[in-house]
Amino acid sequence: MTAIPDSQWIRVDTAAGSFDAYLSLPPAGVQPGTPGIVLLQEIFGVNEHIRAVADQYAADGYAVMAPDVFWREAPRVELGYAGEDMARGMALRNAVAVPAALDDIAATVQALRQRTGAGKVAAVGYCFGGLLAYLSAARGLVDAAVPYYGGGIQNQLEEAANIRVPVQFHYGALDAHIPPEAVQGVREAVAGKPGTEIHVYPNADHGFNCWARASYHQPSAALAHGRALAFLAQAL
Repeated sequence: MTAIPDSQWIRVDTAAGSFDAYLSLPPAGVQPGTPGIVLLQEIFGVNEHIRAVADQYAADGYAVMAPDVFWREAPRVELGYAGEDMARGMALRNAVAVPAALDDIAATVQALRQRTGAGKVAAVGYCFGGLLAYLSAARGLVDAAVPYYGGGIQNQLEEAANIRVPVQFHYGALDAHIPPEAVQGVREAVAGKPGTEIHVYPNADHGFNCWARASYHQPSAALAHGRALAFLAQAL
């Protein structure tokens, strides 16, 4: 019988209120010091795809928790990738106070460690979640970060000076939302930072890792996932 990750929704309590997070554990269970991942959603919520990615990393041996970043505006919202859902996702993203979201991430890291005994924890995020992963690294909330096509990182390059942990960036060369000059700005901002990597995928567009989107590009997604696993194994 094929082993599958052990997953469930849990509650994370904070001074600002309680929110849900999707927890996925390795099939072999967790031991003290098991590496952890806080998985950070796109603007579409902790939807079926994000939960599947959490399970994917859990199958790779990580204790994974995906917090509901939109809990203040639309708890447990799950959106698609076009039309009205896209518009609603953008509205929800614009309503999020980033400092509050970073507080939620700090609480998620703490909850993950308390619940699983996880040791070092990385933030892995996509689009808006990629920005949050980058900021989590800059604010010292995590031990490593893997931002995929992080929207807006190029507008917060001053945060790069505070990064003291390994960060691996993934970008699609065809991404009109993050043009080459934006990627170059990130490259220059993190130049010389130990453990920093930037990978650009020539045939990939925005959202290339998401198999539920029209922009999914399997060769790039597979290569990026392999690189992320190698990076996390070293960093954590």
